[in-house]
Amino acid sequence: MAKTLKKGPASVEFRNVVKKYGTIAAVDGVSFTVEPGTLVTLLGPSGCGKTTTLRLVAGLEIATSGQILIGGADVTRLSAADRDVSMVFQSYALFPHMNVLDNVAYGPSVQGVPKAQAHEMAREKLRLVGLADYDLRLPSELSGGQQQRVAVARALTLEPQVLLFDEPLSNLDAKLRRRVREDIRDLQQSLNLTVVYVTHDQQEALAVSDRVIVMSNARIAQAGSPRDLYESPASLFVADFMGDSNIVEAEIVSVAEGSARTRLADIVLELPARGLAPGPVKIAIRPEALAVCLVKPEMPSIAGTVAKAAYLGTHMEYTVATAAGALFVVDKNVAEPKALGTGLWLGLTRVGVALVPRS
Repeated sequence: MAKTLKKGPASVEFRNVVKKYGTIAAVDGVSFTVEPGTLVTLLGPSGCGKTTTLRLVAGLEIATSGQILIGGADVTRLSAADRDVSMVFQSYALFPHMNVLDNVAYGPSVQGVPKAQAHEMAREKLRLVGLADYDLRLPSELSGGQQQRVAVARALTLEPQVLLFDEPLSNLDAKLRRRVREDIRDLQQSLNLTVVYVTHDQQEALAVSDRVIVMSNARIAQAGSPRDLYESPASLFVADFMGDSNIVEAEIVSVAEGSARTRLADIVLELPARGLAPGPVKIAIRPEALAVCLVKPEMPSIAGTVAKAAYLGTHMEYTVATAAGALFVVDKNVAEPKALGTGLWLGLTRVGVALVPRS
C-alpha cells in the first residue's frame, strides 16, 4: 500500500490579489502564503470572499490583478486545466451511473491513460482512503462519509501539488462531521499534502488547520494558528466570529513592559497590552474562561446572578447578570445546576481573556 504521494507538496502564494466583478471587489488586495505540506483554512461568513479565493487558486476564476504562485511558479493567468491542483467540491460531484472505481479513475481516463493503468491508479488511492473493497459499488450505495472519501480519492488520483476543499462537510450530519474531518486531517498529514480548505464553521477550522485565515468583506481580517486566533483576536469581528465571546467595556489604567493594568467593573486585571494605550478598551472573554463559584474564589472575580440557564448534556450554559453586563458562561458541572436567581461569583481564568484592538 502506498504511503506517500510521488510528488512533493507545493506552496501557494497570493501577492496582493484582487478579483472584481464589475465594480465589486470579491477579493480585495489579499496576500498570504500556504507552506508546503500544511493545511490552511479560509474561514468567514457568507460573502466574505473565501470561496472566490479558493476558486482563484484552482484557476476557476482569473485574478483581476496581483500574482498567484504555486510551487514558486506564476500561475496567475493559467486555466484550471493547466494548474496542478484538484478540488473536492461541496456536492462531491460523483457520477451516479459509474461505480466507485470508475469515478476515481475518471481523471486519468480522460487524460488518455489506458483503462487498466487508470484503474490501478484508482485502486491505489482507494486503499489510501480506506475503501479498497468498494470498487464495484455505486455512489448511491455509500454513506455520506464514504462518498466524501471517494471524492478525495478521485482528487488524489492525479497526485496534484495542491488539494482544495470547498465546504467538504456541509452535507454531513453533525455526528459524522467530526469523524470525516478527522479522516481529512489524518490523510493530509500522512500523505504530506498541501491543502487549502474553505469553511464557515469555526469548530471545523480550529480542528483541522495548521493556520486559519479569517476573511471579512473581501479582505483578510486575521491569519494565524487556531490558538492565536481564538485566544488573541485582532479585532472585534474576529473575537465575535471565532466562537462565542463576551465583549465588555473596560479601561486600561496604565501600561508597563507590555502589560496593561485594566479595570473591569470593580476588579483590576493584568493583561497583555497588545500595543494598546491607556483609556477605554474592550475585552473579549470566552465563556469557558469564566469559572462558576458559589463562594468568592481567590482569582479575580465578578459577582452576578443567574438570569438564564440551559442544560446541554455535556455542560450547562448560563447567562449571568453582572456589573460588567450580561455574561454568557459555559460550566461543565451538570450534576449541580444553578437555578435562576442564584447569586454566584464568576472567576476569570488567565486563558481566554484578551484585550481587543479597536477595529
